[in-house]
Amino acid sequence: MRPRILIDGFNLALEHGTGVSTYARNLSYRLGSSGAAVEVLYGRHVSPNWSPLMREVAFFDDPAIEQMTLRRRMRRLRRTLTAGIGETMCDIPVTGQVVAEGFAGRLPHFDQLWNVEDIFNRAHNRFKWGPKIVPLQVPGGPPAVAHWTYPLPIRIPGARNIYTMHDLVPLRLPFTTLDQKRRYFRLCRLLLEKADHIVTVSEASRRDIISLLGADPEKVTNTYQSVELPPQLANKPEEVARDEVRGAFGMRWKGYHLFFGAIEPKKNLARLIEAYLSSGVTTPLVILGKQAWKSDIELRLLEAKHVRKTPPPLSGARMKKESAGRVILLDYAPFRLLISLIRGAKSVLFPSLYEGFGLPVLEAMSLGTPVLTSNTSSLPEVVGDAAVKVNPYDIRAMVEGIRVLDADEELREHLAWAGRRQAALFSAAAYERRLADVYARMGVRLEPGTEEPPPPGEEEPLDSAAALR
Repeated sequence: MRPRILIDGFNLALEHGTGVSTYARNLSYRLGSSGAAVEVLYGRHVSPNWSPLMREVAFFDDPAIEQMTLRRRMRRLRRTLTAGIGETMCDIPVTGQVVAEGFAGRLPHFDQLWNVEDIFNRAHNRFKWGPKIVPLQVPGGPPAVAHWTYPLPIRIPGARNIYTMHDLVPLRLPFTTLDQKRRYFRLCRLLLEKADHIVTVSEASRRDIISLLGADPEKVTNTYQSVELPPQLANKPEEVARDEVRGAFGMRWKGYHLFFGAIEPKKNLARLIEAYLSSGVTTPLVILGKQAWKSDIELRLLEAKHVRKTPPPLSGARMKKESAGRVILLDYAPFRLLISLIRGAKSVLFPSLYEGFGLPVLEAMSLGTPVLTSNTSSLPEVVGDAAVKVNPYDIRAMVEGIRVLDADEELREHLAWAGRRQAALFSAAAYERRLADVYARMGVRLEPGTEEPPPPGEEEPLDSAAALR
């Protein structure tokens, strides 16, 4: 029999993708490819008392449509106080009666969907009032493993409970996040105590978990992540991608530098903008990402004379007259166009202050786009020698890095070649083998190496471009 493995849909349910949702989706496909029966738990507003059809309808409905009535607020409060007491998951049928093709890019691989109404919010709220991990029951008995893709105060009794801690940014760089730091620390320590195992995504994060939380090194394993982009998009004919970049964004192929990601303090955008403007480089800098917390601080250097809200005109003569507009802000690009935008960039600039893994740089490298990134946290171990690495706090070093990438075509060609080779180290097959090793320690046997088409994702934004992480 195939081992049953449950993962959470906490981030998968978000309207826009995040780094953790990409991680969870890839995890689901790699587990399925390794022979597991994958079950996914959501927290949608679906009552277990409804008929199977209405549960399916409600699951695929837009949660923004629901009205938060006083009665519903009272019910939520009451259920928060009693979270986990006698709660059992209800199944979500996927029969095809509800047209769900539009959700294909957001759904993980699954053999079974479960739901407990608002469980993730209620579990976190319950934890605020006391250090408690909410237990959940699974109809038909517990799975072999419950793999929580985020630090969630939830567990399944009778299963091996594994928690993924991607990084400890709220503790290492507290000014960059909105978390309540003492509560976050208590949760991480409690999960470390109760978990059967902790998984993380880089050696840098593993060292942080051991040193900051006092974890037993034997209890923490780095599996890294996989870099998986749909081949029909990543391998699109270049002439098609060129037309998309020109038609959708008004940009010339290899005629712009690109930053894509959340506009928030961790991404270090303020220093990047200062370095770019100081470099004197005339190749435009495109910033693609939604504005998150403290984004006004990150963008305050962009006065009217520096920034345009739309791409520059295509006429060369007119571009010379408009030397303003060196920085172009875009808040969104659909996934299928974003892939082409990354491919068409002269370079991707990603001098983040701290990353648990740094998936955006590997996504760019896998597409053959040269990368400038930081020499801190996990980024050096992820990019190896296949990127320009700078101190993210040293604006002068960043200036020189931008200049050399802009001017040195031979360097860009080398980095494009080396980047693809480095990204290949984080293939789906390699990730499956690392997962299998962890699960074997839990007494669960997987069979990595089975070929399976990559997950659909044509409508799903890349994690960093979603700008919510």
